[in-house]
Amino acid sequence: MKKSAFVSLGLATALMLSGCGLADVGASAAAEGKSAAEQVKEGKKLEDKVQRDIEAAQKTEADARTKAEEANQ
Repeated sequence: MKKSAFVSLGLATALMLSGCGLADVGASAAAEGKSAAEQVKEGKKLEDKVQRDIEAAQKTEADARTKAEEANQ
């Protein structure tokens, strides 16, 4: 008898939680995790772009310095 009372109590608790919206917490957390993963990917893409831009600017500066040195000789 006690076992069936615990099962009934567990079932009633599950029904109450699903009624108040706590059952959606898992789905919400999964969506937020996916969103965070997408933000990490976008951040990595931006970091890569900035690094390429820095390297291009450094190359342009080095080329300009080389031309200036050649002009002074």
